[in-house]
Amino acid sequence: MSWLRSAMTAAGDIVDVEIADGVIGQVLPAAGTAGTPTDDAAAAGGLGPDDVDLSGQVLLPSFVEPHAHLDKALTASLGRNLTGDLAGAVAAMDLLREVTTPADIITRAEAALRIHLAYGTTHIRSHVNVLNEVGLSGLEAMIEVRERWRGVIDLQLVALVNDAAGPLLREALKIGADVAGGCPHMEDDPDRAVAACLDAAGEAGRPMDLHTDETLNPAALSLRTMADLVLRTGFPHGVTASHCVSLSMQPVETQREIAQRVAEAGIAVVALPQTNLFLQGRDHPVATPRGLTAVRPLLRAGATVAAGGDNLRDPFHLVGRGDALEVAALMITCGHLDPIEALDTVTAAPRAAMGLPAVALTPGAPADLVAMPATDVLDALGIAGAERTVWRDGRVVARTVVRSELAAPAGTSSVSAAAAWSMASSTPFQPKA
Repeated sequence: MSWLRSAMTAAGDIVDVEIADGVIGQVLPAAGTAGTPTDDAAAAGGLGPDDVDLSGQVLLPSFVEPHAHLDKALTASLGRNLTGDLAGAVAAMDLLREVTTPADIITRAEAALRIHLAYGTTHIRSHVNVLNEVGLSGLEAMIEVRERWRGVIDLQLVALVNDAAGPLLREALKIGADVAGGCPHMEDDPDRAVAACLDAAGEAGRPMDLHTDETLNPAALSLRTMADLVLRTGFPHGVTASHCVSLSMQPVETQREIAQRVAEAGIAVVALPQTNLFLQGRDHPVATPRGLTAVRPLLRAGATVAAGGDNLRDPFHLVGRGDALEVAALMITCGHLDPIEALDTVTAAPRAAMGLPAVALTPGAPADLVAMPATDVLDALGIAGAERTVWRDGRVVARTVVRSELAAPAGTSSVSAAAAWSMASSTPFQPKA
């Protein structure tokens, strides 16, 4: 048993959090605030041997990445996207695949996992190419990675097929893929591809997560087909639609109608601002669309809207830090969410989409947490510094310490960056009621 002392919550409360047996035991007002914890160590004003002082830090549920491509990660310098768009990225990966081995996939995927973990991500859903011209070798490599990292970062693997009606999707689900996937909008008959994926997922008793309408072409609208099929069949295993770019190009009434159907069907939508901002809109030189799904209409309808980083430094997105706070900041900037809503898209919403237990600073919740220096949650989003501590099931699985030394103006002494931040006091952000 241990305590996390004097941490600030997203709501601005200063609390002491007890961790016992991998879950949160108690959450009490920190000593010296509105109430006092009753345990002896706090009453004595000290820390127990396993306690952690989080004074000046914000404590949040750990982050969840609902849409990654770990089998492609960190290949941007190896395969050039000559056109900058989706077709160029696919062409670059086709060439790179000819010289990529399963060992290469494992090495880069594990490097990407370390990046995500250091920034506070403890669960990832990764799509893995299972293509007719390649077979199952990439998936087999990623299954090895999943098992090796289980309990530190938990992976859900999506079999991403290019022929939903072919045998590979069912074979992939048999050998260990967790989720059925595909790209219906890139097949000759998108509606048939959606139905074929749903059939394969239903037979295997697995969830489905499809790359859906990843285009600004308003005529592409497989999301409506997906919602209708799920409602008609009563598919019980969980459905996620990723990207849903063309929904943003629909008239307001169409957006509202489809969003309501999506919410009624229980389909979670994953917005992917980084990759879609990079790939989409290159043929719109004037008033370039943002390439982001219709976030606000979906939320108004009551749909689950998560957000992910998608591609990490590969031909589909050349940069990116692997940091959920970068994604959340983009959901504020281009999705027009408020900070608490944006944090929800990288914490609670992806957990719901992936069927994971909810995490909150409440007794009984899993102790999957991340803490970082900040005066409040808005400060944490704005700084998005690398200094973080990450807990998984109550044990520390990552700790990054940063020290900066700054030159001082004439007549003053040098101060550390941490001291500078503490001197720059601000009014705590107040979330919307």
